[in-house]
Formats: sequence, C-alpha cells, structure tokens
Amino acid sequence: MIRGIRGATTVERNEELEITKATEELLREMIKANDVKASDVAFVLISATDDLTAAFPAKALRNLEGWTYVPVMCMQEIPVPHSLPRCIRIMMTVNTTKRQEEVRHIYLREAIQLRPDLSLTGNEEL
Repeated sequence: MIRGIRGATTVERNEELEITKATEELLREMIKANDVKASDVAFVLISATDDLTAAFPAKALRNLEGWTYVPVMCMQEIPVPHSLPRCIRIMMTVNTTKRQEEVRHIYLREAIQLRPDLSLTGNEEL
C-alpha cells in the first residue's frame, strides 16, 4: 500500500546551511519513526514558505546514504496571510504495510503548532 508521511519544521534564518540541516533532521526523523527504506519511496515533495529562498530544501535528501535515486521536488508553499513563517513541509510517499493510523507524522520546532494532534510529545520512542 502506498502511504503518505507528513512532516514539517521551521528555521530561524533564511540561510542555506540552516535550511538544509533542518530539512535533513526532519527527513531522518520521518525515516526513523516509520522504518522507511529508500527503495520503498515513490517520491518526496518538499515545500517551503516564500520567505525561504537561500537554498532548495531538497538538497538535504542527497545527504542521506542510499537516497540518490529517490525522486524529489521542491515547491513554494501557498503564501496564506498569518501562516507559519520560515516553514519547510515534506510529503513522503512510501510503499508500506503500515495501516493509516500507524504512520508517524513528524512535526519539529515551531511546526508542532500545525498539527499538535499528530506531533510527538517526546515520550514516545522512535
């Protein structure tokens, strides 16, 4: 079954290193929490708010060993007034045997406020 795994994080500054490091951290947490193997991934979509222009967040995926051939695309998030600034969102589509309710969506930093009902509290084991 193909399932979507969502994730989001924020950065403090519009700087290349910060954007790629935060994106890599988010990807690693999503992978770990859901036992994802690169060979099971159909594609990864990454969006960033319009205030993040210093780097393509997708560049972070290339830092992960074995993920060279996973298709990835960046896009700009819809600029909704009063939305969360400096935010990076990921939608990873994977082949998995997990049921919908078993998928662990990951929200880090200020992005926790986007889906507090799905965010880890820190007490769960990844």
